[in-house]
Amino acid sequence: MNCLVVDDEPLARQLLESYIARVDGLVLVKSCANALEAFSILQHQPVDLLFLDIQMPLVTGIDLLKSQSIRSRVIFTTAYRDYAIEAYDLDVVDYLLKPIHFERFLKSIAKIYQFKEPFGLLEEHAPIAQGYEDAYIFLKENREMVKVFLKDILYIESLRDYVRVKTLDKQVISYQKISYLEQKLPENKFIRVHRSFIVALDLIKSFTLSSVRVGTLEIPIGRNYKTEVLKALNKNNILREDSF
Repeated sequence: MNCLVVDDEPLARQLLESYIARVDGLVLVKSCANALEAFSILQHQPVDLLFLDIQMPLVTGIDLLKSQSIRSRVIFTTAYRDYAIEAYDLDVVDYLLKPIHFERFLKSIAKIYQFKEPFGLLEEHAPIAQGYEDAYIFLKENREMVKVFLKDILYIESLRDYVRVKTLDKQVISYQKISYLEQKLPENKFIRVHRSFIVALDLIKSFTLSSVRVGTLEIPIGRNYKTEVLKALNKNNILREDSF
């Protein structure tokens, strides 16, 4: 995750920089002394995680969050308890009180992974469809974040609390709910055909009224999903009126 530190106190910035350097998977993009500098960076460089002080000259951290739509996850770092309620109204990941100890820092990072969300999803539904060739997600497998391009996904299989994401050249097994991925994937490219399967519409090789074939796997169409599946096949010109 690309990280940005924003704090007007040099010692506070240095401490967070040292913590970020100690955690695998965190990369420091920049360390800023004020919100205006951070604003400029956020316009030009992707940032996954923002460590943001609240009380700063000119523009506060809360003002920065309210001034634009920031897609980064945000952890407030502050010496003041008074802003906690307002901070959570802004949907921040955590609220760290100074002095920040490393163990407490790690708990904040752990909260991000507890969301069980794929990192790196480029846009919301409509923009993803527009830039589909370049859209991707990062899925956590073991200790690594694995990059998966949406166009390469054949199907996603639910394994209870895990999912198997099968692509053209690999598979990734990640601690994730299939229902969450269903919400995030573009509807005109993927469809849930069974409680345990999501398939890529463009990569369906063949089908019957009870199953679809994607890659080498024949996937059943669940009874509760049949109407929507056939409707999607028809909408994508896969199913003709005289098909059956």
